[in-house]
Amino acid sequence: MLVPHIPQILVFGATEAELQAVTRGLSEHCRLIHAATVADALTTLSERQIEGVCVLGQQISPTSFLLESRGLLQQIPDGLALLDVSSRVLWHNERLQDMVGRETPIDGQPFLSLFKNLEFLGPDYGPLHSALASGETARTLMRVGESSYLELAATPICDEAEEFPSHLLTTVRDVSRQTIERQKLDRIYRAGLELGDLQPQDVAEMSVDDRVELLKSKILYYTQDVLEFETAEIRLVDPQTKHLKPLLAVGMDPLAESRELFALPEGNGVTGFVAATGKSYLCEDTTLDPLYLPGAPGARSSLTVPLVMHDEVLGTFNVESPRPGAFTQADLQFLELFCREVAIALNTLNLLEAEKATTISEASQQLLRDVAGPADEILNDVAWLREHAQGRDDAATERLERVLTRTRQIRELIQHAGEQMCGELRHAPDRSRVPESLRAKRILVADADVEVRRSAHELLGRCGCIVETARNGGEALLMARTFRYDAVLADIRLPDMTGSELFRRFRDLHPQLPVILMTGFGYDSNHSLVKARQMGMKSAVYKPFRRDLLIQALEAALAPAVPPSPSPSEL
Repeated sequence: MLVPHIPQILVFGATEAELQAVTRGLSEHCRLIHAATVADALTTLSERQIEGVCVLGQQISPTSFLLESRGLLQQIPDGLALLDVSSRVLWHNERLQDMVGRETPIDGQPFLSLFKNLEFLGPDYGPLHSALASGETARTLMRVGESSYLELAATPICDEAEEFPSHLLTTVRDVSRQTIERQKLDRIYRAGLELGDLQPQDVAEMSVDDRVELLKSKILYYTQDVLEFETAEIRLVDPQTKHLKPLLAVGMDPLAESRELFALPEGNGVTGFVAATGKSYLCEDTTLDPLYLPGAPGARSSLTVPLVMHDEVLGTFNVESPRPGAFTQADLQFLELFCREVAIALNTLNLLEAEKATTISEASQQLLRDVAGPADEILNDVAWLREHAQGRDDAATERLERVLTRTRQIRELIQHAGEQMCGELRHAPDRSRVPESLRAKRILVADADVEVRRSAHELLGRCGCIVETARNGGEALLMARTFRYDAVLADIRLPDMTGSELFRRFRDLHPQLPVILMTGFGYDSNHSLVKARQMGMKSAVYKPFRRDLLIQALEAALAPAVPPSPSPSEL
């Protein structure tokens, strides 16, 4: 004889009068189990096969029991568990079972023992005890193993009639991806600080190659350690030629490293496209992408990001993988962030190099200015002595020649040393705008004002001219008789003669030597400029000098004479 199945129904929230009324109506059809508190109800649900729930009164919402009865809690992506005050599991959903990786039942097990190699990362290092003691939800981050991160929330459950919690409801959420990404962002930020930590005093003691190698080693370290890319290539754009010059390459095919690439959208692979457009490029499959040019051996996917600073593309950063689709949008975003730091570091290095080049140039120019005056006085005195010793004492004349030669060499060596030190730097002062016609030209400047002589040394020295000065007309003529000059600049009011008189005497001494007269904006009482123009002077300049007008006058004076066109009768 079969015994009929009697379903078990949980009745919760009922008063004594309500319970008696329900019992009279249902006792013939089912077995009623009464729960006086929320804790009793939860315990009964976890321990018995309950086939129905009857909620009477307002002590608890029937929605929570409806969720449980339909199995919806099992569908929540977080792990859920009901614990007793001893932190043992009374009930859990299937997601928690999967998260802890246990095949055997975990009911009755200490909750924290379910997680292997557990480490609390805070902010609460004892969340279960904190929740029971405070009566409030406690939260913390846990690390399980090497790269699994779980967020734990423990909420105490109290009955209205009880002072202390009787159960804990725990929620476990897998936050590994978010935590790892946050850690990677933090490491990229720290990497940026390290890349940019190029102190001027450190850079000043290093050569250009040493500074580049230091930055390359830092970039490579963080590329492999933080971003975990084993294959990488960095190229920098030459602003003038658009040539993409290799800066760093690891894991690339030697032929790919030496390939000539330019910042052009076509015919220069993904790297040229990125450098030309300033847009990142994710190549999912190298065998299907028409832009891709072979880089790393066996590469099946690549990721290329521009190095951008102030809307200017400084270069490109390329990584490759032997797996198709190896890079995600997250990888793209992380590499873009890292490349911002790399671009800042490159810009910092460029600024430091430019600062060093400027300092070297200014120091050498200052040294030349300081040496110029005494050197010119030596040349003036030696020229006088040489002229008076000529034909009388050959030995003295020979020694004076050596003094002249050595004095000029000292000045030229100082200038050459400054240019050589600047030439080693990528950001040396740009001398490309200096007219080629003025380079290495020897200019004689005659003026009584020491500041004018110093200005002439400074302005014309920057143009590559060799400048020597005289304090009056007599010294200027003496210097011109002793040495060869390409042009003369002379003031119209010298202590010993007028500008027009000096111009005439230079014409008698060296008829082809260009002479340019200088004047302030005062009145030319001797009419030197008019008289000199009548004698063939091409141009005059005004003090204080304007660099462009001074260069223009010298260029005009040094320009070769154009022969006049023959008349029709001469043809």
